[in-house]
Amino acid sequence: MKEQEFIEQADRYLSGEMTALEKQEFEALYKADASLTALFQSHKTFVHTMKQQAARMAFRNQLAETVKQQPREAVIYRMWKKLKINAVAAAVVAVLSSLATLYLTGYFSTLRKTTSEYSALRREVNNVKRNVNAHHNAIRNINKENINQATLQYGATGFMLTKDGYVVTNYHVVNGADSIHLQNYKGESFRAAVIHTDPEKDIAILHISDSTFTKPNVIPYTFKRQNLDLGEGIYTIGYPRDEAVYGEGYLSSSTGYSGDTTAYQISVPVNPGNSGGPVLDKFGNIIGIISGKQKGIDGAAFAIKTKALIETLNRIPEESLRGNIVLSSKNSLSNLPRTEQIKKLQDYIYMVKVF
Repeated sequence: MKEQEFIEQADRYLSGEMTALEKQEFEALYKADASLTALFQSHKTFVHTMKQQAARMAFRNQLAETVKQQPREAVIYRMWKKLKINAVAAAVVAVLSSLATLYLTGYFSTLRKTTSEYSALRREVNNVKRNVNAHHNAIRNINKENINQATLQYGATGFMLTKDGYVVTNYHVVNGADSIHLQNYKGESFRAAVIHTDPEKDIAILHISDSTFTKPNVIPYTFKRQNLDLGEGIYTIGYPRDEAVYGEGYLSSSTGYSGDTTAYQISVPVNPGNSGGPVLDKFGNIIGIISGKQKGIDGAAFAIKTKALIETLNRIPEESLRGNIVLSSKNSLSNLPRTEQIKKLQDYIYMVKVF
């Protein structure tokens, strides 16, 4: 059989024009000869490729005819629809970026603190009303800088972090201060400087810069990083008045205002002036810092967790420090009755006076 005749038979075979007997005879023919088998496979591939190409051309021509037949308005509508989808996507990205920026800059934290239901606990001071302690303090500090030349704006609480003179209070207490003095329960007053602030966590780190300050040998309490269980007994000491005031209660929620995970809700009576005061468990471990309360609800106060305080301490730039911040690792209060704990604590808790 000539090659052309074989190709013609192969076309009939591939197009399904042969009878069953003819198919059988043709298969026997090309399978018996290796050269015919190779020729058949090559032709089969060629025919398949040609069919694919023809199908592509037919689809392309059909698509071109469809586009020609569609009205101009439909094409414009499709373009508008595509652009609208892209514009929506761009708007979503812009909104998400803005929200992320606001979150990272602490906007929502500030907004939360300024809501009408949240009350910060710094105490506004009326300088017209003087008490005996203030007069005695002025006499004791007559040779120091005259702190009464400036107007006393706010009063709050702070407590010592380390024996090197580092003290913690709330950011909202010292924000905008011209000068800061720390007064102990004996009436002694010391100048302090702001070392670092964390507005989002409402934390300010101070350092006593007064030459008359005598550093203590040891800090009697430790800082508990683990969360407390609900219902655990706690207490605080602060300065809502011009003398130390004790308050006790219990942990009422493991989150703070509006579900803030960096704070506790505590059931302890607090008033303006308690801001920055320490919250301690029954063993005398510091577990938080008083920051505010919810208006209209008795016993709904909030305390920043110790874990958040330590995170802030770890982020203080080294050049801002005036000596290392080394927290106490020994608690000398744990075995003492509450009254003895309080007596020891008073030396390390200060009234913060902001001018």
